[in-house]
Amino acid sequence: MPEGQHTIIDVHVLLVRGAELLLTQRRGTYGGGMWHLPSGKLDPGESLPAGAAREAAEEIGVLIDPADLRHVHTLHVAGSGPTPRLGLFFEACRWSGEPCNREPDKCSAVEWFPLDNLPDDVIPYPLAGIRAYLDGVPFGLLGWAEQPHSMRV
Repeated sequence: MPEGQHTIIDVHVLLVRGAELLLTQRRGTYGGGMWHLPSGKLDPGESLPAGAAREAAEEIGVLIDPADLRHVHTLHVAGSGPTPRLGLFFEACRWSGEPCNREPDKCSAVEWFPLDNLPDDVIPYPLAGIRAYLDGVPFGLLGWAEQPHSMRV
């Protein structure tokens, strides 16, 4: 790894209501028009569950107790930008508030989709985490040249 290179830590929230998953439609340069999970970068000094709960509040206006988040997948990603990323995916089945678009500059829609019928245009990075969640796979690699076949998601 080149000197000075680090790994960005992302937190993703799978807001699950029965057999449905909430997705946000991106606006702008990264994945414009494609679907994504509520997510973002972990802030310095912040725990993973606290970061996930913060991102959900900022992006979709729901309040989640970090203790109600269940870690369901970790994904080590290369090729989703110049710096490798470590994505931690958390399932939330309990929250307060009705999901809404709190970031209209970054998001054009917030919609529920059946878990067994997701849209075709989900950004590959969150889609890999969603598929691993559905398959019960705890860890995966995405975009690494040397990734073993058994760890691809």
